[in-house]
Amino acid sequence: MAANIRENRYRVEGMDCASCASKIDTAVRRMPGVEDVSVSVAAGTMSVKHANNSELAENIVSKVGKLGYRLHPIAAHQKPAIVAVHTCSGGHDHDHEHGHEHEKRAHTNGHDHQHSHNEVLAASSQQPSSRAHDHGPTNGPWWRSGKGRLTIACALALAAAYGLGHLVPATEPWIFTLAMLVGLLPIARRAFAAATAGTPFSIEMLMTIAAVGAVFIGATEEAAMVVLLFLVGELLEGVAAGKARASIQSLTALVPKSAYLERNGRIDEVPADSLAVGSVILVRPGDRVPADGVILSGESSVDEAPVTGESVPVHKAADEQLVAGTVNGDGALRVRVTAAASDNTIARIVRLVEEAQESKAPTERFIDRFSHYYTPAVVVVAALVAILPPLVGGGVWSEWIYKGLAILLIGCPCALVISTPAAIAASLSAGARRGLLLKGGAVLENVGKITAAAFDKTGTLTEGKPRVTDIVGFGRDENEVLGLAAALEQGSSHPLARAILQRAGELESPVPGIAAVKAIGGKGLEGIVGTVAVFLGSPKAANDRVPMSPEQTARIAALNDEGKTVSVLVADNEIVGAIAMRDEPRTDAAAGVKALTDAGIYVVMLTGDNRRTAEAIGRQFGMEVRAELLPEDKQRIVGELKRSGFTVAKIGDGINDAPALAAADVGIAMGGGTDVALETADAAVLHGRVGDVAAMVRLSHSTMRNIFQNIAIALGLKAVFLVTTIIGVTGLWPAILADTGATVLVTMNALRLLRPVKAA
Repeated sequence: MAANIRENRYRVEGMDCASCASKIDTAVRRMPGVEDVSVSVAAGTMSVKHANNSELAENIVSKVGKLGYRLHPIAAHQKPAIVAVHTCSGGHDHDHEHGHEHEKRAHTNGHDHQHSHNEVLAASSQQPSSRAHDHGPTNGPWWRSGKGRLTIACALALAAAYGLGHLVPATEPWIFTLAMLVGLLPIARRAFAAATAGTPFSIEMLMTIAAVGAVFIGATEEAAMVVLLFLVGELLEGVAAGKARASIQSLTALVPKSAYLERNGRIDEVPADSLAVGSVILVRPGDRVPADGVILSGESSVDEAPVTGESVPVHKAADEQLVAGTVNGDGALRVRVTAAASDNTIARIVRLVEEAQESKAPTERFIDRFSHYYTPAVVVVAALVAILPPLVGGGVWSEWIYKGLAILLIGCPCALVISTPAAIAASLSAGARRGLLLKGGAVLENVGKITAAAFDKTGTLTEGKPRVTDIVGFGRDENEVLGLAAALEQGSSHPLARAILQRAGELESPVPGIAAVKAIGGKGLEGIVGTVAVFLGSPKAANDRVPMSPEQTARIAALNDEGKTVSVLVADNEIVGAIAMRDEPRTDAAAGVKALTDAGIYVVMLTGDNRRTAEAIGRQFGMEVRAELLPEDKQRIVGELKRSGFTVAKIGDGINDAPALAAADVGIAMGGGTDVALETADAAVLHGRVGDVAAMVRLSHSTMRNIFQNIAIALGLKAVFLVTTIIGVTGLWPAILADTGATVLVTMNALRLLRPVKAA
């Protein structure tokens, strides 16, 4: 980003529908000095790239404030705040509290734009409250929100009008007009603000024209009812949108509020968000982990289901990673904190999903362009319906003006515009809760189009660490062979040594004490175990010491042909055994690869490992193998696949596969919530299940089906009511149901995507 351009992100208070987002986007985009704007209804956020000018930042807050919304700056790496859950009509009543929260974070954050964030916040707090969009508390019931109170007031006014009109019929037109104005005046104020900010054809403007027109032709009772139905529809939209927003934001509630900090030889309970990187904490059995960290001592089973969806608890011991929000099992753990609260795994996932929701998918951009022309066209059609029949066919003016006003309401594009972002936001949230992180609607769409999947081997199709697969005794008991090898490997951190020690622990093999041990470069280890001289090393190094028999050579060669690394054990100048190790496939790898091939996707392994080992793994999956590749070779092969007509997904660990990940149509990083897995590639499988790649593809397909259903609902209802209005079957209040009703139906249909994503 250029030095004189900066990007600010804001929490937008009171934004509950596509119409809101469109008005904000248009108003801010038209401001001099603004380069780009991204608004997400689902996340309730806005990102603005603009000239590095604190006055412009203040003007942005002021401009949006005039539309009836509040902006709260989100500092970089700030832990996202939970926004509207019960209703998208969030609250201004918390402004004082939010202000202190943001000032504190901006003060402690240490980023370049601390000063302007405080200035912007100050400008925000000075904005007069626009009661038209004062949505009340973000976490209270709907009836305590500003819009809830307005809807109740409008309903009471309408009920009073019916009562008074029944008692004094002559006053009905005036009484219903007054009842209508209770709800219409705030709507009209918003319509005027939007028109002056560049959105003349907002739903509020169409609503205002229809209501005022109805009064002039004497349909005051219907005008009041339409205004009430409009407000009720907006409340329902808010409830539905809030559910999608809460789905991803509820992840933040997984992190406990307090932690047990070890300092000065004692344990103190402190707020979890005060933990600094490097702090040592105690996680008791049954407690949620309060921060990302590395285990210093202790071991326990850890339930990672709340974060990753993994149903089976994972055993954790010293030097292994813990993720905030997971649940400790039956052992106490001492943990060194590796990330501050605002930058832990959950906070990063929430932040990245929110940013992804701000980026528009191709389908969403098309719908936006379509609606840009669609709404003015509807206004023209409504005007023609109101004017032409009386002028040309001698129709009754009041009758055709009434129909024209109804068409104005039918033609509102809210349901159509929200059809795509609602589905995409729900899918991104559902995927993130299962550990499938997709960075934007475009990625979500493209995943469903892939026809080839290129997998790395180590750490992707395999576990990424060797395991002992075979213990062979040549005249000795297998337990004795493993025990002697483990004795030599004690204290070593080499992956092969760890594999031998782990297997010895699993089998409870007796590990004798060792008198001395020495590493022989490139060959192996030798030492004295008890009174026995022992050597453990490569077959060649062992053969140089003691020639192997043909039977021993054949057995070791067979293990090598299976892609296994073999270490040979020599004791007192006699070959007594061999231990074979291999980086084994992930338990779900075969099923995950089969799910992709069953879906008609071509699957290939691209690896830098030796051909024999790679082909041994590839045979288990029935997949093509290309081995002994450099990173540039993987990039070249991905390019060749694309030129052959494939839409390619590259799946790797996000480090040595970076060139190929960038070259692919979709780059998918495999990892356990690491910085690399979260920050690189287009998507990430956070807990490394191969089957989750197929789950991503299914999620994409489900999302696109949902989008097409939403578009059909939005346009289908409008078409039906358009016909019934013109032929005189329906009027104004069914017309407003065609708009708000369709919007609620579309949003509720999109929320079905929040259901759990099935694994392969």
